[in-house]
Amino acid sequence: MVKKFLQTFLIPGTRLILWTGLIFILILFPISKSLAGTTGKLSGTVKDAQNGDAIPGVNVIVDGTGFGAATDVKGFYTINNLPPGNYKITYSAIGYQKKQFVNVKISVDFTTKIDVELSPESIELETIVVEAESPLIRRDLTSSQTTIDAGQIESLPVESISQLLVLQAGIIQGTGGEIHIRGGRSSEIAYTVNGVSISNPYDGSRSVNIATNAIQELSVVSGTFNAEYGNALSGIVNTVTKEGGSSYKGKISFYSGDHLSSRDDIFFNIKKIKPTNTFTNELTLSGPFPLLEKDLSFFLSQRYDVDDGYLYGVRQHLPSDSVYKNPTNPNDIRVFSSGDGNIVPMNTSKEYNATVKFTYKPISTMKINYDLIYSTSKYQNYNHDYKYNPDANYNNYEWGLLNSFEFRHALSNSTFYSLRGSLNLNDYKQYLYVLLDKDNNPVDFHPGMDVSALHADPRYNRTDRSYTVANYTFVSGGTRNGHFYQRTTTLNGKFDITSQISSSHEIKAGIEAASHKLDYVSFAVLRDNNFYINPTIDISTDSPNFDEYTKKPFVFSAYIQDKMEFDKLILNVGVRYDGFDVDSKYSTDIFNPSAKNPNISPLVDKTKLLADAPSKHQVSPRVGVSFPITDKGIIHFSYGHFFQMPPFAYLYTNPNFEYSFASGAPVFGNADLNPEKTVTYELGLQQQLFEDLAFNVTGFYKDVRDLLALQQIRISEDETYFKYVNKDYSNVKGVTLSLTKRKTPQSIFSVTLDYTYQVAEGNDVDTDAFFLDLSSGRQSEKIPVFLGWDQSHTLNGTISIGESNDWNVSLIGRFGTGLPYTPLITGKQIYLRTNSERRPTQTNVDLLVEKSFELGGLNLNVFLKVFNLFDVLNERLIYTDTGRATYTLLTSQGSAQATDKIAENISGVHSAKEYFVQPQFYLPPREVKLGFSLEI
Repeated sequence: MVKKFLQTFLIPGTRLILWTGLIFILILFPISKSLAGTTGKLSGTVKDAQNGDAIPGVNVIVDGTGFGAATDVKGFYTINNLPPGNYKITYSAIGYQKKQFVNVKISVDFTTKIDVELSPESIELETIVVEAESPLIRRDLTSSQTTIDAGQIESLPVESISQLLVLQAGIIQGTGGEIHIRGGRSSEIAYTVNGVSISNPYDGSRSVNIATNAIQELSVVSGTFNAEYGNALSGIVNTVTKEGGSSYKGKISFYSGDHLSSRDDIFFNIKKIKPTNTFTNELTLSGPFPLLEKDLSFFLSQRYDVDDGYLYGVRQHLPSDSVYKNPTNPNDIRVFSSGDGNIVPMNTSKEYNATVKFTYKPISTMKINYDLIYSTSKYQNYNHDYKYNPDANYNNYEWGLLNSFEFRHALSNSTFYSLRGSLNLNDYKQYLYVLLDKDNNPVDFHPGMDVSALHADPRYNRTDRSYTVANYTFVSGGTRNGHFYQRTTTLNGKFDITSQISSSHEIKAGIEAASHKLDYVSFAVLRDNNFYINPTIDISTDSPNFDEYTKKPFVFSAYIQDKMEFDKLILNVGVRYDGFDVDSKYSTDIFNPSAKNPNISPLVDKTKLLADAPSKHQVSPRVGVSFPITDKGIIHFSYGHFFQMPPFAYLYTNPNFEYSFASGAPVFGNADLNPEKTVTYELGLQQQLFEDLAFNVTGFYKDVRDLLALQQIRISEDETYFKYVNKDYSNVKGVTLSLTKRKTPQSIFSVTLDYTYQVAEGNDVDTDAFFLDLSSGRQSEKIPVFLGWDQSHTLNGTISIGESNDWNVSLIGRFGTGLPYTPLITGKQIYLRTNSERRPTQTNVDLLVEKSFELGGLNLNVFLKVFNLFDVLNERLIYTDTGRATYTLLTSQGSAQATDKIAENISGVHSAKEYFVQPQFYLPPREVKLGFSLEI
């Protein structure tokens, strides 16, 4: 497969550009591979305080590390390869007074500039100590990027990466909790940890979860990111985990709580308070490794979280129950209820995260990191239909594991390279009952195992029985019989090099290769009274109830970029190549998508309906410019082309082209999908108003081509199917404004405020028009519609008041206008224009209150967290006939009234009025947590 890719990789039109770029890389540096940023840079000049002359030979030392430099004849120095964090920097030279800067903050991908003046001394004087301040504006910022460090994370009421992300300008959370950056899909974001991708190629989600107590710095690039970043269209979320230091540190936290709300008309059983409804334990430990204190350090973190949720059901029925309907007498209905009547939580979760990092520094210029990140979870998603049959709902199991190794070598103070290899695994399963072996022992099945040697649990109920009495009422028995298994394995190798070749030019270049493996199995357990007396897994080749495949796509990329820093101008200029091979076949005839269609014409040559999908390629230029207009004001502009491989779920759905209408129109993936391509423009201004106050305004515009969508295709009057296609075009335009006020010795409060206005639109194509246009070869008429995650107005704010290491009160506030939906005319099943109406506005406030005490050499911190402080009822999902979650016009329809009448006369049947109160339509009610931590 790799050989095939490399052959197609040399296609006409890209050969000359590609090889020219690669030869340039090889001439300039050794072969290298792209690496998401994990370090920052310190640079500046040192001058004589009396006459302003440059001082050569000044020693610049990063205390407590092996990093340092000496100034050149122009007084210039630079120190690359610094991990993010706060440092002490000491400047010393013979004949000059020593000066030390403390709390110098280094951030990933940025240059921290410190220009120093040293005073001549005739006798030995004390070292001058200066408290460094983090810059409110970034001189080398050429596109939108925000950074959150460990201290900021600890001071806010947040418990996950997602909660941190939605605080940033231009980022919203969709109706399913997914993250969207600047109007893009949730799958258009690249997630990295310590320079390694943790994006799950199956759907674009994170393949492994990281607890916030392990994060040293989280950076979000939402603008035109540099050429070193790839396989993303909307943004980069880059996490750097903590490292062990020269002293031992440890912290342990415990907290628990419950939802405290009076809205029991929506949330059943919400008034019953259980102080341990949710319980969390966190632990971090770091320091030097025993016997190797000078060379080897470690960092360990873990988080264990148990949550019984806030959505409840009642065990009125068991999965073995059913409904009897007399076919000769419609009034003869019997509902079997064998449950114990206990209240049962229905959106529970258990999650464990662990991070281990070893850092070995055999000499001052070498560093070896080993990272292991592991997460596992078991959870249930609430299903309203099963409110009174809660034991029949699916369980979800997921685990992720990242192993990564990095060798970093500094050839000089200005040049270093980094070699990295990683193995990333993600395993997801969904089912009700576990599979059994021949001795009825449970088996932890995963793709790649032989399912034919296993059988289904006998508790699966028959699929030919009735489990509902009427429309708009709850399920009175039965089981959910589906099984879904997906495992992705990614082997990645990287080699990256960075060199400050002069005081004005920093060059990065590289290549990267990743080999993916996707293992997939899904099936439905069959059981009825005729063919499948016992629960059966039908694994026959043509079974529409069984799907199994393994795919091994291959991805390759290369880039080179130059960061040019002059007094009045900073340029980031780069170019990137991306390519991939999908290792699959695609359907060549849109009117005959499958040779297994029983209605296919005998004139069609079935041997030509499938072909090997070709490799895809793109060369993407990136340009970013930053220049000062005053000593406190900076304008930046950026432009770039971006490329992303489609998620595996779009490429490989039903790759065997099974054709069955048993469960509706068939759905086909498309291995010949073009990658989505985006062109992004950005213009912004940073302006510092006072010592502690700055604002930022940025305008952006994105063109997205080959937008992916599931298209219904009609191939005859009574036959349609669904296929993933590239639906041409969308665009996003908007503006963000942010205001930052930091704490000072004279002010104990800090504030952040940001506002985003954006419009995200795409093209919609009518299904019947699509069929006619295909038949005639005519270009389809494109109808501009709002994308489903378009939020016109978003406002976020944080405020923190307190004294460091003493007390703190923090508030987070969020406001967002409603997302679009497609309205429906009740009773006629007529949908109006796509996404032409809006859901209600959402608001939320979270609170953190904490107080610290000294306790026998330990730091005791007691804290209170309140999420949704004012218990606002935010509507997440809605009824499309009213645009509200609170009511629907269906209650006045005949079907609902008939159900209400049955409920009055038959025991065990619940009314349609109760059914239409759907608590999962709302965001969580108020939740209160109380806890403490001990730190050494």
